[in-house]
Amino acid sequence: MKPNRSIPASTVIPVLIYPDVRAAVAWLGAAFGFVERVRIGEDHRAQLGFGDGAVIVGDASKDRRPPRPGEVTHSVMVRVDEVRAHCEQARRHGARIVMEPTDFEYGERQYAAEDLAGHRWTFSETLADVAPEEWGGTSVTPD
Repeated sequence: MKPNRSIPASTVIPVLIYPDVRAAVAWLGAAFGFVERVRIGEDHRAQLGFGDGAVIVGDASKDRRPPRPGEVTHSVMVRVDEVRAHCEQARRHGARIVMEPTDFEYGERQYAAEDLAGHRWTFSETLADVAPEEWGGTSVTPD
């Protein structure tokens, strides 16, 4: 893939819609630790990074809108080093915690939160390297 400083280097980049892009950028940075890397217009779009991942925050207009209350249409998963500390930081900044940090048989500790616009986020900390077959999953290898 060719590099381009005008787009995040990540292969998959979710674009999430917010009613106020600048408020979303500030909140996502304070609550979840994202860092703004590119601003497009004052309140049109922003590219945010987290480790080697990225998300684009877009403005609500025309057919683009944030989730409606009580509606979950997607979830963004982000890997972090310390789920419990990350959860407390998010809680301090007003994130609605929808699942407290929980350890799972597949080797991950995760919590889920809803942000200021209603987007659902799952944050995951790896506890152990576990083969999918150990918890009922199936490893699939491409042909």
